[in-house]
Amino acid sequence: MKKIIRRISIFLLIVYIGMGLFLYLNQRDMLYFPTPKLETPYTTMTLLNEGESIKVIVLNKGHKNAILYFGGNAESMAVSADYIAQQFPAFTVYLMDYRGYGSSTGEATEEGIYSDALKLYDSIKAQHGRISIGGRSLGSSVAIYVASKREVSKLALITPFDSIVSVAEERYPLYPVSFLLEDKYDSKSKVKEIKASTFIVIAEEDKIISKERTQALIDAFDPTQLKVTIIKNRGHNDISSDATYYKVMQDFIGEG
Repeated sequence: MKKIIRRISIFLLIVYIGMGLFLYLNQRDMLYFPTPKLETPYTTMTLLNEGESIKVIVLNKGHKNAILYFGGNAESMAVSADYIAQQFPAFTVYLMDYRGYGSSTGEATEEGIYSDALKLYDSIKAQHGRISIGGRSLGSSVAIYVASKREVSKLALITPFDSIVSVAEERYPLYPVSFLLEDKYDSKSKVKEIKASTFIVIAEEDKIISKERTQALIDAFDPTQLKVTIIKNRGHNDISSDATYYKVMQDFIGEG
């Protein structure tokens, strides 16, 4: 009996270590889902940063105020462009393809995406009076990073989370993910540096980002600078298909 228990224990240990090794080696493949290169009728600009060529779609050129939008980990900027252009006609909107996404070169990493996002902000700042930032899911962490480093008029966060580490801990509670993860996207720790009026939009039926993860981020903000809205009967991926979603975003952004 002891031999059987020992063998079972060894087998489970091997499975545990093997699964942990798999998660570690494939972590970025499980976090980033690069979108294909697609043609777009809109103007594009190219950022040269750290040896990479970063493509940015520019919507509604020529307006005084601007919006920088950072998408989710599988969101195609070329696909999102049409609807965003229609919803914010009074703003010039910039949609950045992350490294390895669309026409951008390189490989997506937290450090690289943050660097590109700041480069984009700095490149267009002189052209606009005010800049607001929006970020969805993974992009919410990018938006928070930029808002913690630069002057931002309004900050809109759609289905955000406190950190990727906390999200991963919920999914893989048996593993020390805080040590395994290279890209941590710790949004909560950056909140204290944000001065902008902030809007958080939650999908009531979100199965990807739990209510606990969003609430932890909400709790880090000064309540006087924060507004929170829940879109009823929508999930993580279909929140933007609800007419209410763009209405509340338009009301919040206002004139920038």
